[in-house]
Amino acid sequence: MAEAGADRRLPAGDDERFVGYGAMGVPFRSGHYLALRNMQASSVGPAYRTIWHRDPAGRWTIFTTVDPQLSCPRYFGAAADAERVPAIELGWRDDWTLEVSLPGRLSWQLTLVRTAATAALSGMGGAMPEAAWNSSAILSSMSPMVRLMLHAGRIRLAGRTPNGQHFKAAPRAVWRVGGGTARLDGHDLGPLGPLREQTRLGDFWLPQSGLFFAGGARFSATAQSVGPVAAGSRRAAVRP
Repeated sequence: MAEAGADRRLPAGDDERFVGYGAMGVPFRSGHYLALRNMQASSVGPAYRTIWHRDPAGRWTIFTTVDPQLSCPRYFGAAADAERVPAIELGWRDDWTLEVSLPGRLSWQLTLVRTAATAALSGMGGAMPEAAWNSSAILSSMSPMVRLMLHAGRIRLAGRTPNGQHFKAAPRAVWRVGGGTARLDGHDLGPLGPLREQTRLGDFWLPQSGLFFAGGARFSATAQSVGPVAAGSRRAAVRP
């Protein structure tokens, strides 16, 4: 369902652009946090998939199917470990249920639901012209409205990443994550639920209730190069 709604065409521009779909973020009451990006087109390299994981101590790891320089660690690696993996597998059981697998590590199932708020935001997002999605002023003015409608804590659609680039998020369609389960390294992450304190990476705030999106993002030219992080090395997560 979300995959069918994703537009794989990159918008015009001379900045760094991505389109696809994924879990904007899903918090667990245990303190774990997961996010998913299935970027089906990229202006800086091949299509890729990433899984973001935050442990209860606040440490972030981004698992990526391509060189970290060409995916999410390019922008968020200053606040997270980066680990390249052979594959991240996705399978739609039906229009509302997605199964995600990081072979040998993570098994994750998400159930999506449409609500009045997500339907309204998706309708508005689909009607907005590209120029509006590329305006930091418009995106900044939208952020408080999105927060009030979704009741998912603070949300910013434009700002600065931990690596120093400016981002503009364009979630053209949104769904609520109504349920799901996850096991990481043999451990059940437990029920979904908000973190004690909302977490963020730079100005990018992770929602306090599970949200799924189809759309894209823009980033200014890379300000800081980030390569793979050595095994066992950790960077401190950015705190609210």
